Amino acid sequence: MPTRGRGHPPEGTPVTTPYPFSAVVGLDDLRLALLLTAVSPAVGGVLVRGEKGTAKSTVVRALAALLPAIDTVRGCRFACDPAAPDPACPDGPHPIGGPADTRPARLVELPVGATEDRVVGTLDLQRALSDGVKAYEPGLLAAAHRGVLYVDEVNLLPDHLVDLLLDAAAMGRAHVERDGVSVKHAARFLLVGTMNPEEGEPRPQLVDRFGLVVNVSAPRDAGQRAEVVRRRLAYEADPDGFATRFVAAEREYAQRIATARAQLPAVRLPDAELDRIARVCLAYGVDGMRADIVVARCAVALAAWHGRDRVTADDVRDAARLALPHRRRTDPLDPPGTDEEKLDEALAEAERQAAAESDSASDPGSDPDPDPGSGSDGSGSGPDSGPGGDDPDGDGPPDGGGGGAPRNPQDGGGPQGAGSAAPGTGGSTTPQPAEQNGAGQPEKAGAVASAGPAYRTKALRITARGDGGHAGRRSPAFARRGRVVGSRAPVGKLAGAPHLPATLRAALDRAGAEAVRPSGSSGASAAGVSAAGVSAAAVSAAGGSGAGASGAGRVSAGAARVRVLPRDLRESVHVGREANLVLFVVDASGSMAARKRMTLVKTAVLSLLRDAYQRRDRIGMITFRGADADVVLPPTSSHEVGVMRLAALRTGGRTPIAAGLRAAAATIATERRRDPRRRPLLVLVTDGRATSGPDPLRVAPALAGVSTVVVDCESGPIRLGLAGRLATGLKADIMPLEQLQASVLNSPAETGRAYRRAA
Repeated sequence: MPTRGRGHPPEGTPVTTPYPFSAVVGLDDLRLALLLTAVSPAVGGVLVRGEKGTAKSTVVRALAALLPAIDTVRGCRFACDPAAPDPACPDGPHPIGGPADTRPARLVELPVGATEDRVVGTLDLQRALSDGVKAYEPGLLAAAHRGVLYVDEVNLLPDHLVDLLLDAAAMGRAHVERDGVSVKHAARFLLVGTMNPEEGEPRPQLVDRFGLVVNVSAPRDAGQRAEVVRRRLAYEADPDGFATRFVAAEREYAQRIATARAQLPAVRLPDAELDRIARVCLAYGVDGMRADIVVARCAVALAAWHGRDRVTADDVRDAARLALPHRRRTDPLDPPGTDEEKLDEALAEAERQAAAESDSASDPGSDPDPDPGSGSDGSGSGPDSGPGGDDPDGDGPPDGGGGGAPRNPQDGGGPQGAGSAAPGTGGSTTPQPAEQNGAGQPEKAGAVASAGPAYRTKALRITARGDGGHAGRRSPAFARRGRVVGSRAPVGKLAGAPHLPATLRAALDRAGAEAVRPSGSSGASAAGVSAAGVSAAAVSAAGGSGAGASGAGRVSAGAARVRVLPRDLRESVHVGREANLVLFVVDASGSMAARKRMTLVKTAVLSLLRDAYQRRDRIGMITFRGADADVVLPPTSSHEVGVMRLAALRTGGRTPIAAGLRAAAATIATERRRDPRRRPLLVLVTDGRATSGPDPLRVAPALAGVSTVVVDCESGPIRLGLAGRLATGLKADIMPLEQLQASVLNSPAETGRAYRRAA
């Protein structure tokens, strides 16, 4: 297993031979998942999650050498199968059994910074300007058809590219409607993505399109780590010689994939195993039916890979572990690890039900569903009273608790109930009554309060329209995509495809202002496209055919031709929404330390964190108490880390608001140097009582020009209005804490629905 996270050799090392798949050390789950999707592309692809430097990209790129070669129709840019060509192929129609070429299956990489026209294809601008015809230039989706589409750092993929992938993955076809081109073509590919969870999570709809998800980490065994380094150094010293050592193993993998593909149609899925799949998915609480289908397909692929003609219980168990953990997460800010624990419980529950039905069938007089807690000591003695649910072949859920079905959050079993969410996770646990949690009583210094149920917040936005920011869902901005509101002459290089109607109108207006040649003149012939791609070109402009009334009246009717010069080009002006840097500055001082108030504050910040996740913002968090401020979360896209830091937030001490504002100004200044396109939104959560340090208004000039919202946490019948004074000095909007809420999310299902709608 190579040690470089992106699978590239050191700079200056001319390596052309890819690292062999069979030379990878460890990563058994990842290799198995990739092989299964190679056997059965219908499984739906693989998402690989892991820390940096764990060879995610290297293993994915090594897979391409193992894939069977494909036959394509000769000359077809869309890789049609000569035995079953696509009837709607833009290069077709193709006769069945026509001339064909054989080539290796392609691994096409989709860069995070790719443009929309590069992904789906676009108008062939050179032919449009030189020949006056509409022609389609295929994109990456067409190139990946019948191959592998690989997205490194898939969690950083812009929303508009995610939408394109979702459409293609759902339909198996790419539908292009842009620049006057309307094209549909087949786009069935094996989708593989890699990501580092520290940089944030991808959209849930995209994650759901991956059939399998694998978590990888560096080996913890010294011997394995030494072998990784040994193989990597040998590869860098002699790539060809190193690859030669694994030729036989690579050939064996490739042959086994081909054999398993041929075996796949003959594999039988017994009804008993299909029932087991349904039980596991029900117990795991997944949404929809895609999980059941993917587990079934994966189990069949496992059986074919192992050379069996029927699916076994072990195949179902292994398939569930690869296909289910990412499908239960209804809240994007759930803590990691919960999914795997619930999966163990679901597998144990399915085993228990299968055993109960088997016992019932063999002994009709027995109780088909014994009470799991009916032992004499109430501890669940019997077949389901095993030590825990972590064993994949386990005998029951932990504590004999009746299987892996989701627990009612209101159930008892502890101070907050057995199903209570972890502190700060935003679960739907009902807050404890005041007499139980000491509401209104000041906490001791350093005490930790838990958050209550999350709610949908009112939208906090930067009112001024931005220019060229990162695509998102928060503040209005001019953008590269969105609603077209006009056109303009480009400043410097043309951004994307030209606005064709505006370009033609500009050319016609210029032609009308100049001396117009007679309609029969031969001087209006087209000029060729220069090397820069934007020199004079002829574009047909029949009278009234879309050029606009302003110029059409000055050009003779019929087949008049107008020269389009570089100065005529116009680009579209789009208005959309951008993502921002939302920086939370939270008062954690003693004045906020009454448990009831701090619970409300944490709940509000948690809800704002979820809102920032849904709007694709980067987030940061600063807390202040005692005599100083602490940057507990530098700006990041990992909202889950923000939730964990919020859960661990301690309170107590004096209130140094000025220190918090100074830390915010320094953080924003650093981020502006790093990314000047991302505008900051400062959210200050405080009651405004500064009891330590200088007057916070003395720091206000350092935050000049920063959009700020002060969330006023002051409560009680007598209010001093200090937060309002602070907001006036900062030229900020003010919002009382009780008015932040738009609507309460009372259940995990409702939370999940709201978060999916926003995503």
